[in-house]
Amino acid sequence: MASLYSSIQPLSLAANHQSFPAKLLLLLTVLPLSLALFAFLLQWRGGGIDDPISRRILDESFKFPGMDSSPLATLGHSSSHSSDCSMVLRNFNVATFSYNQDWKFKFESDRKPKICVTTSTSASLEQILPWMFYHKVIGVSTFFLFVEGKAATLAISKVLESIPDVRVIYRTKELEEQQAKSRIWNETWLSSFFYKPCNYELFVKQSLNMEMAIVMARDAGMDWILHLDTDELIHPAGAREYSLRQLMLDVPENVDMVVFPNYESSVERDDIKEPFTEVSMFKKNYDHLTKDTYFGMYKESTRGNPNYFLTYGNGKAAARVQDHLRPNGAHRWSNYMKTPTEIKLEEAAVLHYTYAKFSDLTSRRDRCGCKPTKEDVKRCFMLEFDRDAFIIASTATEAEMLNWYREHVVWGDRTLKMKLLKKGILTRIHAPMIIIQGLTESGVFQHIIASAQESHSKDKFLVSIESSNSSTGTDFVRHLSRKIGRDKESHATARKALEETNSTFQEAAVAPLSPPIKDDNLQA
Repeated sequence: MASLYSSIQPLSLAANHQSFPAKLLLLLTVLPLSLALFAFLLQWRGGGIDDPISRRILDESFKFPGMDSSPLATLGHSSSHSSDCSMVLRNFNVATFSYNQDWKFKFESDRKPKICVTTSTSASLEQILPWMFYHKVIGVSTFFLFVEGKAATLAISKVLESIPDVRVIYRTKELEEQQAKSRIWNETWLSSFFYKPCNYELFVKQSLNMEMAIVMARDAGMDWILHLDTDELIHPAGAREYSLRQLMLDVPENVDMVVFPNYESSVERDDIKEPFTEVSMFKKNYDHLTKDTYFGMYKESTRGNPNYFLTYGNGKAAARVQDHLRPNGAHRWSNYMKTPTEIKLEEAAVLHYTYAKFSDLTSRRDRCGCKPTKEDVKRCFMLEFDRDAFIIASTATEAEMLNWYREHVVWGDRTLKMKLLKKGILTRIHAPMIIIQGLTESGVFQHIIASAQESHSKDKFLVSIESSNSSTGTDFVRHLSRKIGRDKESHATARKALEETNSTFQEAAVAPLSPPIKDDNLQA
């Protein structure tokens, strides 16, 4: 018996020793499976856990920018065959645009700072809508659109008026008469631009419209105001997110004006149709280059053109909305009571898509009535390249114009292009292209147009235009006068007095300026 017990005991111990690894293996197998099952049940039943990122990715019926109360609120599902660009946009925005919760362009009232953009435009919807919604994506909440020409036609303006947080102001005869009595019209700092055609006339209109936009921005509770053309996009580089709101949130409280140096589009083809989605190469501003690089490569960068940039090079500015603010031309702001404290951003920029399409040559020609001579074009254009382009478009054949465009605008020399990219003079910027391409492919623009057509009868819309014109023309400018003051003299008397005034009492408005010119004594 003892012998039997002694023989059984080692076998039992051996069996127990062998079962321990098996039990451990079973535990390691069952535990992850149990946790996975538990997680599945939580997701299936909701589990009280709300993951906004997962919800955005999984919800195929996400809404594009913003607006619960806008026509976009019923935007349908995106195509199951969406392109890679669309997918990049979705992933890109989820990661970086933290304020785009649920892919809605609904900006909460407590979102700070509140940023508005004002523009004067005669462009088509094909240009205005991508421009506007790109800026909505990066944080602009409100738009003041001063429209005329094509932009003021029934088909286009009713679409613009249907978009929330967009105010459309029409250039009526009544509005022009009232603006001619505004404060800045009767001041000398803008007077040197009066009574000249084309670009000078536009410059005055922009300044007068900016004066009105300041009042609207203050009444709307805006913190910052920007003046941009519809061929310009803000590139908020340097912020923690690709967000203009985040960029402006980081501006010190004592700063009154933020200057965005401009980059200029550098097209690589002569058949560009949609610059915002087809152009990714830009020439950097002088302010974002070292002096040695800029002047050392100046000759190669200009390629025989009058200047480093085709058009202006002094950027655009955002102003803090405050008392006594006034425009100082289309590129800067000023204040009646103090010299504004300003900073110039080291990374962020305005992307200027100038002469990006071959048709830009003829469009400038068609809207300006100057003679195509070197002397007369000075009446129309402030910058040398604009003058040269106008003369070519007015005197050359279509084939000659195309050759000139390829030589002076298109970057076709791959070797030179690569050299300037390596030097940092040229740079690639893809974010705006990706964002606007994604908006386009989602169908958001087509949906806005369709919704506007469905929701407005012609009679109702004509009434809305009449009402808008009335409030914009008379009531609004009276409101403007109370806010910022104006002379009570008649228009004719005020202009006569102005012409007799020495304009040196006030510094002239900041006009579009070319970048610095290379000193001929410096060696390339």
